[in-house]
Amino acid sequence: MDQELQLFEIPDHIAPQLRILFVGYNPSLKSGQTGHHYANPRNRFWTIIHQAGLTPRRYHAEEDSELLKLGYGFTNIVARPTRTAAEITRDEYAEGREQLRAKIERFRPQYVCFVGKGVYEAYSGRKDAVWGIQPESIVAGVRDFVAPSSSGLVRMPLAEIVSIYRGLGEVVGDKG
Repeated sequence: MDQELQLFEIPDHIAPQLRILFVGYNPSLKSGQTGHHYANPRNRFWTIIHQAGLTPRRYHAEEDSELLKLGYGFTNIVARPTRTAAEITRDEYAEGREQLRAKIERFRPQYVCFVGKGVYEAYSGRKDAVWGIQPESIVAGVRDFVAPSSSGLVRMPLAEIVSIYRGLGEVVGDKG
């Protein structure tokens, strides 16, 4: 019999007027166990943002709150931890979309980076997203940036993913 995992809510790391608010699908089971964003060892988020020049060093999941000092925050469109994003229900996305928009309107980050095209599509209702800055923002005055998911399940080469995230640094003006 499988032992029940004890999962915790992952706190948002968010503050007014961040430079970048990173938005994921939802926490992994590992994140739910540890209480930290992008904690699954197969998730490449911390490597990607460092290689893209967004951070001066490679941070680790347990340091996620430290990125607030760099002007970066974290949240998810759905709060419930799951093994894969495919487990998220339509109702969870609908509720998450409303909550996410309210957070963006309240905290007004300069950029929202959607960590996965599907996250942006679930939030915006648009199916024509391209990598990078979107031509129209959902919340006026806040720029939307779509980047690939950092999940280890993504088949895109790491160098290509890093290049897209490097574009985020270029528009934000970050040098790491």
